[in-house]
Amino acid sequence: MNLNYILLEAVANAGGAIGAGLAAIGAGLGIGQIGKGAVESIARQPEAMNDIRANMILAAALVEGAALFGIIVGFLAMVLK
Repeated sequence: MNLNYILLEAVANAGGAIGAGLAAIGAGLGIGQIGKGAVESIARQPEAMNDIRANMILAAALVEGAALFGIIVGFLAMVLK
């Protein structure tokens, strides 16, 4: 087997794994910031809790969707060579 091909395969696997990991870490940080902001907002205005909760869930879902896309792209980089 060609040494260049083996090296290219190893770099693709490492890059895909690093990309998927970074997407997961980014999602965790993003959702943490969303939750922090929601809890602080509810503490300031308890009467707006339902509106804040709805907006928090929507924002968290958007972050999760983007993270899932990044993780899938990272896994595809590892599988498709």
